[in-house]
Amino acid sequence: MTAKHEDSNLDSVESRLGWLVVIASVIYGSMAFGSSHLIVVSLKPIASEFDWPRWIPSLAYSSIVFGSGLGGILMATIADRFGLKWIMISGPICMALGLISASYANGAVSLLISCAIFIGFLGTGTAFTPLMSNATRWFDRRRGIAVAIVASGQSVSGAIFPRFFSQGIESEGWRDTWFWYGWLGLLIMMPMVLVLKNPPPIQTSSGSAAKQHQQSTDGRWSKGVKLSLLCIAIVGCCVAMAMPMVHIVAYCSDLGFAAVRGAEMLSLLLACAFVSRLAFGVLSDRVGGLWTIFIGAGLQAMALAAYAVIDSLSGLYALSAIYGLVFGGIVPAYAVAIREQFPAADAGLKMGIVFFFGTVGMAAGGGLGGLIFDLTQLYPLAFLVGVIFNIVNLIAITALLWNGRERAPQATTACVESAQSSA
Repeated sequence: MTAKHEDSNLDSVESRLGWLVVIASVIYGSMAFGSSHLIVVSLKPIASEFDWPRWIPSLAYSSIVFGSGLGGILMATIADRFGLKWIMISGPICMALGLISASYANGAVSLLISCAIFIGFLGTGTAFTPLMSNATRWFDRRRGIAVAIVASGQSVSGAIFPRFFSQGIESEGWRDTWFWYGWLGLLIMMPMVLVLKNPPPIQTSSGSAAKQHQQSTDGRWSKGVKLSLLCIAIVGCCVAMAMPMVHIVAYCSDLGFAAVRGAEMLSLLLACAFVSRLAFGVLSDRVGGLWTIFIGAGLQAMALAAYAVIDSLSGLYALSAIYGLVFGGIVPAYAVAIREQFPAADAGLKMGIVFFFGTVGMAAGGGLGGLIFDLTQLYPLAFLVGVIFNIVNLIAITALLWNGRERAPQATTACVESAQSSA
């Protein structure tokens, strides 16, 4: 057992520098993702100032998320060819320009352009897919937990910023809050380039547990079929995921509670999502990405359904904590699942495509929630529509699990060996 453990360590590409890359990725990502939480907290004040229906600022959120996903494909492609350095430099500059220009917006067009192009496509687009793809290249034995930590930047951001955003908007207004957050993001994100510019190691080991696990779950379907199912799955879970995240602050206000209570719930939800991502990252290293998605999505559907019937302040606090604990690890598990389903040479592009569809789902979920409310004045109905999308996700993941069922025992053995070698 000792000799096996030593051989595993000698074959592994993991290093201390890799963990520094993970830490820098979390800091960079948490600041970038702050812009999407900023629009959530600003949703009602923006609608009120311009006398807009709620779907317009919801569309601004959707444009950030959609732009981020589309930009992620381009940025990941650039990073694969030239490294992370230049996109990590351009990202904070463009995000700051977008936030500052949005703070001077005089109508829907100027707000949406700032959000979609500068904050989303050129700004936040550098922060998710490129960083997640980069993290998978620094790790082979503990890839699941590493990817989960990188993805937790969104949860860290959500746990820290919404309450400060709410207080800033109440005291200074949404425009000044956007303006100064643009400068703050630029000052914190730029130094991370010093770590993130390092090229990842070349993974040459053909006997690692991670690669055995990847090869064991190929199944019989073509790459195109598996990619399509993953795209359908991530759209389904992300539409559902966005419903409470985008509208919890407005929902609390509609129920008669102070807006700051909703901001606290959002922070609690995303703080719990941080814990969830770490726990689900460990789970991914044990049972694989697909099973982790299936477990998380099933629990998410039940928690989302509860939002449709719970309307007390204490109940919403408790439910927000539970929701964060069950949904947080789903998206990072897709990165692990992609490395299971596709060869390493294909994984980067496939990851960009799948995560783009994830942002389509998040964008659609945020906008759909606002549209359903505008038509019916009922947020519970929006939450139930989200449950239906969640069921679609579960069907797609079940199909992929069924496809790999004949080789499942080999995958389980590889996972056990991976756990033993990293113990």
